[in-house]
Amino acid sequence: QVQLVESGGGLVQAGGSLRLSCATSGRTLSTYDMGWFRQAPGKEREFVAAIRRSGDTFHADSVKGRFTISRDNAKNTAYLQMNSLKPEDTGVYYCAAKFGHTPMVPTTRYDYWGQGTQVTVSS
Repeated sequence: QVQLVESGGGLVQAGGSLRLSCATSGRTLSTYDMGWFRQAPGKEREFVAAIRRSGDTFHADSVKGRFTISRDNAKNTAYLQMNSLKPEDTGVYYCAAKFGHTPMVPTTRYDYWGQGTQVTVSS
């Protein structure tokens, strides 16, 4: 069993920055892949970024160059650094963990999810 707890969300003006954290427990972070997803009101949950246990990273086209995913295995924590935020980045951000060596994008591939943290970007 893995528990995930997100933090770091909030209200920020367009152009600002936030860093989300995902604290994990139950298993060593280095044994699984991590992803960040977001869900805006009335929309489906969408892929934002992911990092394999190997350290390889993937970012959605909409956030490339602005967001960076990282992980600190010693702290059992994953991060999402978000810069140059836009109003369309608003939503609930979720971190997720998966153990299989499977594609990083589909939500269905992930085994555990956090409760989410709200990010609101004002124009």
